[in-house]
Amino acid sequence: MTSLWLHGAQIPARLRLTPGSRFDTVVIGGGLTGLVTALLMAENGIEVAVVEGRRVGAGTTGSTTGKISLLQGTRAQQIAAHHSDHALRAYVEANRAGQEWLLRFCAEHRVPAERVAALTYAQNEDELSAVRAEFAATQKAGLATELLDEVDVPFPAHGAVRLADQAQLDPMALLAALAAEVESHGAPIYESTLVRGVHHGERGDLVVSTEHGELAARKVVLATGTPILDRGGFFARLTPQRSYLAAFAVDEPIPHDMYISAGSPTRSLRRVQGPDGELLLVGGNGHVVGRGGSTRRKADDLVSWARTWFPTATPVHQWSAQDYAPVDELPYVGPVLPGQNDIQLATGYAKWGLTNGVAAAIALAGRRVGDPPDWAGALASWRPSELKALPTATKVNGAVAQHLSAGWLRAVTRHDGAAPAEGCGAVLREGLHPTAVCTVDGTTTRVSAICPHLYGIVSWNDAERTWDCPLHGSRFAPDGTLLEGPATRSLTPLQMPRGTS
Repeated sequence: MTSLWLHGAQIPARLRLTPGSRFDTVVIGGGLTGLVTALLMAENGIEVAVVEGRRVGAGTTGSTTGKISLLQGTRAQQIAAHHSDHALRAYVEANRAGQEWLLRFCAEHRVPAERVAALTYAQNEDELSAVRAEFAATQKAGLATELLDEVDVPFPAHGAVRLADQAQLDPMALLAALAAEVESHGAPIYESTLVRGVHHGERGDLVVSTEHGELAARKVVLATGTPILDRGGFFARLTPQRSYLAAFAVDEPIPHDMYISAGSPTRSLRRVQGPDGELLLVGGNGHVVGRGGSTRRKADDLVSWARTWFPTATPVHQWSAQDYAPVDELPYVGPVLPGQNDIQLATGYAKWGLTNGVAAAIALAGRRVGDPPDWAGALASWRPSELKALPTATKVNGAVAQHLSAGWLRAVTRHDGAAPAEGCGAVLREGLHPTAVCTVDGTTTRVSAICPHLYGIVSWNDAERTWDCPLHGSRFAPDGTLLEGPATRSLTPLQMPRGTS
């Protein structure tokens, strides 16, 4: 399931790591936050390198909807319910700074970005209260939103809040320009280099351990979606969320603006200029990673919805994306541990990373050079409001504990030794060891079903043919290769028993 943006993206292969190199700052993660952070630091004369486990854009940025909006579904009212008016305004100012920086970069580097309005709409009358609440919260935050009683679209819409002059783009075109600009400042980008950990060396430097050797640095920035280091327990302060997207060729007129529903199931829409004409992009049906049953049904439901309201819709690309929601609604940007500024992180964008990710980079680079923006405190990684979020965190981690125990109990005993059917996977108990067995493209593989992060039992994702951990969102290829998440190692491969088919 390759995203529309990654399909045919022209991003050249980059350097392999030279072990023993030393930099002032190493940025781990080659998505939007990592590349903008590296660029801003390099522009300020800081010697920086980027280390990416796969390819630039292989994570969340390369699978996003490409919306650059300050109207973010119902985010404003959700933040307002947990924080002060000042914190909400600071969040909006942070995102405004991110949006302005991003659109200025696009204009200067000829990355196409189309200006359109953003709308949060009610799918039914029950969602009208959320639309009105979002209008009130965005007005309080200083956004020039307007409330609409009618919306001229072919799908059900019972009113909306609208914000003019937002933008949409191809995120991989953006990343290609950013990567080239980072390298033009002498900062290397090391791809296909999985980071295993970070520790303090004998000389006081940080040592970044990777699958290809070690790097030394004075500072490290974690821009990996969810932090790959367990220090600070951020995996317990985030909820990993998976959602589904599809691009359709349609004969019907495609709405000009960007839309997202105010309730569930989420429906997110925008228009995309494809190589052979305009496409309709539809996203939604989000859920916690590794939970909620068949992912194939969620992906198919999105296609069914599109065909209901755009009868000629033909899917040309289908994919999914992963992001992380913070327990107290605001992103975490700052030190991994309070008062220890040598390792910084950025996470918790709640699916609005194109503005939040750039804002995080601006804050991280600003702190590094001693000039943080005024709004940076609202995005701090450690803040007093975390105490108010304790009930939410307790609920989130209670669900994690439930899935941890249930995963171990659910593993079944294998009886006939037959391989799973094509595209299917199952967790089987062999003695005391849960084993994940699947068949993909005619090849049956066996790997340990135990996630190396915190020992959750993975579950089979039938839409993407991956093993997903329901605890904290680590994901693995059919052969156990690590794809994303807080885990830093792949699932352990196991041999096929003799005589199996």
